[in-house]
Amino acid sequence: MTVLDQVNGPRDLDGLSEAELVELAGDIRAFLIANVSKTGGHLGPNLGVVELTIAMHRVFDSPTDPMVFDTGHQSYVHKLLTGRQEFSGLRTRGGLAGYPQRSESEHDIVESSHASSSLSWADGISRAFQMTGQDERHVVAVVGDGALTGGMTWEALNNISDDNTRRLVIIVNDNGRSYAPTIGGMARFLSGVRTRRSYRDLRERSQRAFNLLGGPGRALYRGVRGGAHGFLSRLTNNEALYSNLDIKYIGPVDGHDIHAMEEALTQAKHYGAPVIVHAITEKGRGFQPARDDDADQFHAVGVIDPETGEPVGAASRPSWTAVFSEEILAVAEADDRVVAITAAMLRPVGLHAFAERFPERVHDVGIAEQHAFTSAAGLAFGGLHPVVAVYATFVNRAFDQLLMDVALHRAGVTIVLDRAGVTGPDGPSHHGIWDLAILQVVPGIRIAAPRDGERLREELREAVSIDDAPTVIRFPKGSAPAELPAVERLHDGVDVIRTTEQPDVLIVAVGPMAPIAIDVADRLAQQGIGATVVDPRWVVPVAESLVELAAAHRLVITIEDGIRVGGIGTRIRQTLREAGVDTAVDELGVPDEFIDHASREQILEDAGLTAQQIARDVVAQVLGSRIPVARPLPDDRVEQDTSSERSTTRPHGA
Repeated sequence: MTVLDQVNGPRDLDGLSEAELVELAGDIRAFLIANVSKTGGHLGPNLGVVELTIAMHRVFDSPTDPMVFDTGHQSYVHKLLTGRQEFSGLRTRGGLAGYPQRSESEHDIVESSHASSSLSWADGISRAFQMTGQDERHVVAVVGDGALTGGMTWEALNNISDDNTRRLVIIVNDNGRSYAPTIGGMARFLSGVRTRRSYRDLRERSQRAFNLLGGPGRALYRGVRGGAHGFLSRLTNNEALYSNLDIKYIGPVDGHDIHAMEEALTQAKHYGAPVIVHAITEKGRGFQPARDDDADQFHAVGVIDPETGEPVGAASRPSWTAVFSEEILAVAEADDRVVAITAAMLRPVGLHAFAERFPERVHDVGIAEQHAFTSAAGLAFGGLHPVVAVYATFVNRAFDQLLMDVALHRAGVTIVLDRAGVTGPDGPSHHGIWDLAILQVVPGIRIAAPRDGERLREELREAVSIDDAPTVIRFPKGSAPAELPAVERLHDGVDVIRTTEQPDVLIVAVGPMAPIAIDVADRLAQQGIGATVVDPRWVVPVAESLVELAAAHRLVITIEDGIRVGGIGTRIRQTLREAGVDTAVDELGVPDEFIDHASREQILEDAGLTAQQIARDVVAQVLGSRIPVARPLPDDRVEQDTSSERSTTRPHGA
């Protein structure tokens, strides 16, 4: 039996010896490597916070002392120490979430995994404890150093320092990385502390010297180490970073030394006011393939070989991200006005090749999406064409800047949204299902949703040619599908990808939903119902030809992988009404709910977005037994034939 097997809750840590704690750290790393390699997940960040999390649970009493993780992807060790060791279903339906989740445990506080919010949470929780007389409760926030590049952390620190009598401990987990190496002045400052010879030499030489004295020497070293933290802080001038905030600073501390971390956290706990504990850690610690990965040290992995770290069952087709990465580089080579911006996600969004080729034309602003969008407006004003690439879930954070800084000023900025739509395993905070509904209300905006890699290439080039309004290109997670050619491209750019001699149903497919729409059309044909399938390519604004096609059909079906409330279907329906077209529209999409982690296929099935379910519903609408009902056929003879058919036709096999 391992030491980990004996830990069913945080208080089981209290009786463990120092040697057992070290053994526990090894057990946890072995467990994470063995299990996450089977399911995929955030491996590197969790390997780096093992000792830090053990020390945190030894010193503080969760859930009495709430623990907030920023971001939540570094909470796997926390899950293990709070009784959740069934990792076989990690990030799958019914299994553990990849982030904290309140429904899993009372020890989980903040479910959102959007970075830089933890200090605001901690500020509010600690203020509530103070106002309600819960003065003995502490609040602990674990902040990855990448989160300090986000403006919210500094807004929170400003407010925390204004009322510094609360029991609030901020642990800065400083590994020099968010996804990739952390950027900016803050990162350079912390990096100087991590790498400064004066800090490393003094720590290493003093430890070696005391070790020469044997057991008593090591005990003495541990005893003076706490006092050394303050000395090292002054020696490295690190305290200057926080001095003007009037917040106590302890560190730097070796984040992989459990005893040192316990001492620092104990000091912080008893200080009686907000304290910052600066812990230096190594992302991917204990797994050499992760340490050797210069890109992101296995920040997030799919299924991998637990020995080599090599991917297992790699996709046979290039990903959407890879297609974008290749095309944006080609665009940049042809147009030196094109520059790129991202928010701490250079490689995840595919800008690394561009950055390697033109390093001066790619700007990583850190976890600061708001700044990214307004900076892009400034770049456009200066005569460039910026391309801002972020995950779709994170564009929500910059809506005001897109609206008031980019769109109001008619700035030619292209926004590329990776992981749009239903993403699956990462759960509610990472689904990219809100962008279509949120962004289409921006005046003058143009939104494209490519159905395959070739459309992504051409729509990206069209987007960067527009210099008087913001443009958006959005695509999902995973492999780009095989090319789906059009039968005809209409005068305003709409692609017809399936035609029919019997114009019963017009199916409008938004981007990657096109293959499902084709499948639906095939199933309807088997029922004697004709369906035209179109891909608008640019879904906002609504093309004139869509209005004309809708007027010529009996029913319009829109299919999108964003929320249906206020989605593209709603936009099309409103446009038809404005044009005086009374064809009924059925708007299919994802419900406006926070959707738990599951596979994309499972979530789409739950939403009724399968070809079988859609076809069944359309058959019922054409037969008049389901709302909205299709318009009647134009002449009495056909209508009579249809009435006869209704008595015998059933929506079977759809």
